[in-house]
Order: sequence, then C-alpha cells, then structure tokens
Amino acid sequence: MTNQNRILLTWISFLSYALTGSLIIVTGIVMGDIAKYFDLPISSMSNTFTFLNTGILISIFLNVWLMEIVPLKRQLIFGFILMLLAILGLIFGHNLAIFSGCMFVLGVVSGITMSIGTYLITHIYDGKQRGSRLLFTDSFFSMAGMIFPVISAAVLAHHMQWYWVYAAIGVIYLAIFLLALISTFPVLGKDAPQETTTNEPKEKWGLGVLFLAIAALCYILGQLGFISWIPEYATQKLGLSISDASQLVSYFWGAYMIGMWIFSVLLKKFDLHYFVVVLSGLATVLMYLFNKDTDPHNLIYIISALGFISSAIYTTIITLGSQQTKASSPKLVNFILLCGTIGTMLTFVVTSPIVKNYGAHAALVTANGLYAAVFVMCILVGFVTKHRINGHADSH
Repeated sequence: MTNQNRILLTWISFLSYALTGSLIIVTGIVMGDIAKYFDLPISSMSNTFTFLNTGILISIFLNVWLMEIVPLKRQLIFGFILMLLAILGLIFGHNLAIFSGCMFVLGVVSGITMSIGTYLITHIYDGKQRGSRLLFTDSFFSMAGMIFPVISAAVLAHHMQWYWVYAAIGVIYLAIFLLALISTFPVLGKDAPQETTTNEPKEKWGLGVLFLAIAALCYILGQLGFISWIPEYATQKLGLSISDASQLVSYFWGAYMIGMWIFSVLLKKFDLHYFVVVLSGLATVLMYLFNKDTDPHNLIYIISALGFISSAIYTTIITLGSQQTKASSPKLVNFILLCGTIGTMLTFVVTSPIVKNYGAHAALVTANGLYAAVFVMCILVGFVTKHRINGHADSH
C-alpha cells in the first residue's frame, strides 16, 4: 500500500467518525425545534430518533458480513446517494413517517461508514500505533461534537429551519465520497489474499472481553443519555438560553477532543487497566458533581473536566479488549464496538420514559449510575485480564 493511499484511507476513517458524531450529538439541540415542527411533546419526539440509532446498530452488525460481499468503495458511493435522498426527504417531506424513515437511512449510512472507518484503521495500523490511531480517529467524533452544536445553535438562532443542520452534516459525507473516488481499498472476501486469513490463530476471548463489552455499552449509553438531555435540562430547569445550553455541550466535546490528543500520548506510558479504572472513577465523581450543582458558571468547569477525563475511556476499553488475545482480532474490536453501538441505540429507548415520568434531571442521574457501572466493570476486568500475560502491557 502506498503512503498516499494510506493517508487517504486514514482520512476517510477520521471523517466517518465525524459523520456519526455530528448526527448523534445534534439530536439534543434540534429535538425541541423538531418537536414544535411536528407539534409533539419532546419525550415522544425523542423516540423517533431511535430510528437513527437503530439504523446505526443494524448496519454495523450487518457490515461484518457485508464488507466481504460488497466492495468498500461501492458501499461508500452508494451511501452518498442514500444520504442525499435522506436529506432531501427531511427538507421536502413534512411528515413524521418520512422523517423517521430518513433518520433510519441516515443511521444506516453512518453506521456502514463508521464500521468501514474502524476496519480501515485496524487493517492499516497494528501494535502500538493501532491504539493511538483509534484514539485519534475517535477524536473526530468529539470534534464534530464541538463544532456542530455551535452550527446548530447558529442555524436555530437565525430562525432557519432545523433541517439545514442535517444539510450541513451532509458536507462531511461529500468529503468522504470524494476521497473514496480516488482511493484504493483493501480487498475482502473470496478475492482477498489468502495469507491474511490463514495466519490468524483461533483464541478464546475470555471473561475480560465480556466485562469490557458491558462497560462499552454502559459508557456510551451513559454518555449519550447525559449529553442528549443537557439542553433540555439547562433550558427548562436552569433557565439558560438554547445558545448557552448548546455551549455546555460544546465545552464537553471540546475538552473531550483535547483530552484525546493528550491521552493518545500518555496512553503508552501506563498500564491500560489501571488507567481505565482511574479515569472511569473520576468521571463518575465529576458527573455526580454536575448533577448536584445548579450554578451555570461552575457547570462549565465541571463539564469541561468531565469531557477531558471521559475522553480516553471508550478507546481504552476497545484497546484493552483487543489485547485479551495474543493476535489482535478485528472481529473482537468490532464486537466491543457493536456493544457500544447498542448503547447508542438504547439512548432514547431508556431515557425517554425517564424524562417523561421524572424529568430531564432524572436522565442525568441515570447516566451517572451507568458511569458507576463502567467503573465496577473495569475493576472486575482486573481479576481476569490477559493483556499482561499476552505481553501487551509492556508494549503499550
């Protein structure tokens, strides 16, 4: 593989995470306006976003097999056409069924693109580089989380319709489409070079993978449950404007992104297990402090610290999972990613009834409980982890 092609494929991976991040993170900001647009209560409206998350989950699940049947470049080109149709559907279809269908299509497209992005990073890089590259790739998710709330708030503040936010997100896929046209992708399936499939030893994953998979699910469910309801909580309970509420979300993702860049260097100097236990414990305490405080000035500092500390948890869980076997398996990485994505899909399934019955603050408290569960799972991993036996502890 030429260096230029490796760079092109790496950028496709970066942008695939930015696409999914922007689609998921703007939900909490545009949800109120979309609820008004369709004349629905916000708790009912949030349920329709489950179509987006379901689309992401189904496509990541299916793409493990689909990648071997449909060439990666063809998937991305077809994804661009689907994305275009979905955005046009949002603009011109003033109907809840069309809206739900378009959200599902956007979910499918972003899920396929993200799973291709993850596969490319695990395929192109190995050893030490894979963990830090995955962390850097994941930082594009949070970069989108920092930029798109600002774009969304500006669109809504200028009394433009909410669907222009999704048109702006479409620009990311346009960039992926253009990069895909000039890139050469690895060949999978029956046409793949034989040596890539025959040398992989069959290894049992062990109990550590199960604990880490549960931790990934609880972490993403907790994080998105928390971040999705902050705009509603901040505007309704704390009396902030939508711009100030969106700013809280942006502070979280801005600190998250900076944290990822710093931790991608620090990650190599610590034992991954101790690292994730400390971070998940600190994140649980910070979220508790955020939920207790009502001073908007303090909340900015707390949510920034929470974003910074949280930033390396998910990727460390994935990297530690990949080290539970001697030879890192893309299937194992995909399994933990899939569990994280189930957390994404369950976000509104779990939190909407809580918000409807007990209010937005209860959803934030639930998210805090899920972070505590991540901390417990990470402690349990310590009793069964194989990353030291497999010789990965020294190399990372």
